[in-house]
This record gives sequence, C-alpha cells and structure tokens, in this order.
Amino acid sequence: MSRIILKSAAVAFASVAVSLLLTLVVVPAMGFTISRTVWLTATVCPLMLAWIASAGTFWQTDRVKNAHRDLARAHAQLAAAHRRLSEKASRDDMTGMLNRETFFAALDGSRRKADRGALLIIDADHFKTINDNYGHLTGDDALLLIAAAIERGVRSGDVLGRIGGEEFAAFLVGATEPEARHVAERIRREVELIRFRPVDERTVPLTVSIGGITCGE
Repeated sequence: MSRIILKSAAVAFASVAVSLLLTLVVVPAMGFTISRTVWLTATVCPLMLAWIASAGTFWQTDRVKNAHRDLARAHAQLAAAHRRLSEKASRDDMTGMLNRETFFAALDGSRRKADRGALLIIDADHFKTINDNYGHLTGDDALLLIAAAIERGVRSGDVLGRIGGEEFAAFLVGATEPEARHVAERIRREVELIRFRPVDERTVPLTVSIGGITCGE
C-alpha cells in the first residue's frame, strides 16, 4: 500500500508541475492575469484528481499482478501434485520399483530407442516357504532386501520393475548377451550375500532364479 501511495504522490506532483507550467504559459498568452484563484485551481485540481485516479489505477494493477502471481503459483503446485501422483501411480508401493504396467510401457519405449538390449526375469526362490514359516510381513522384508540387491546388481540407466508377487524384471538397455550374463550373475551374487535373519540369529538363505532374452542382435 505504501508503494501505491508513493507512486500516486509522484504522479500527482508531476501533474501539478505540468498544470502550473501550462498556467504560466497559456493564461498570460490569452491576455488574462494569473490570480490567486487560478493558482489554487491549477494546483488543487490536478493534485486531487491525479492522486485519486493514479492510486486507483496502481491498486487495480497490483491486484491483477497479485492474481496472476497467485494463479501461476497455484498452477505450479497443481502440476507438482500431478507429477507426484503420476510417479506414485507408476511405482510398486512396497519396493518403489516400477509396477508391472509401467515397467512394460517403459520396456517398449526403451526398445524403440535402443538398438539392442536384454530382458531379465528374476524370481525369488522358495518364497512361499518363507511366507509359510515366518509370515507375510517377514516375507515382505525379504523381498525388500532382494529388491535392493537387484538394484545394486544392475547398471545405471537399466529399467527395473516388480512384475509379480516375488517376480522382478530388468531391461538392460543396449546390453549384449555376455553383458546380460554378467549382470545376471552379479544380481545372483548380491542376493546370495544377503544375511537374512528373521528369527533369532539363524540365517535364512535367499536366492533367485534368473532367465533372460536378448533382442536386436
């Protein structure tokens, strides 16, 4: 508000200056004498009118700017919320990997862009036994450990997803068959290195079976 008052005052005083200048030039040129009333009119009228008019204009302009700013902020927040919802909808709730639908959509997109690649299907071994012996919550803990091991085993830029209960998939972008075998072996080792102790200190071994196919070769 103080900014509007200052800007309006500047406009008003500028209007008074112009009015007085015109009075000094025009009134004598018309053969009249500049009386006190003329001076007062030339000062007060532009001062009041310009101040009121400019204050209203600046206030409306500020309102429009603020409305545009609020609208832009709301739009940015809405876009961010939409991105978060889209990201959440594309992810498996437990592991954070791509869910089945999003994984295969990403797989199709990657295959169109890459000349070659390899698809690995990774299945947790004997997982029903873990669920039966220790319960589903413990089984979920094991799945999280396996998912983390898979993430450590793949390369940067590869596409990962959980496509079933204990089934994962990885598309190795641009990988040859030897490279795919190497990644699969690295995943297998990472899983076998897990020390899973659901009860007391007894370690339950975790292993995975991995199948794969290459394309574009």
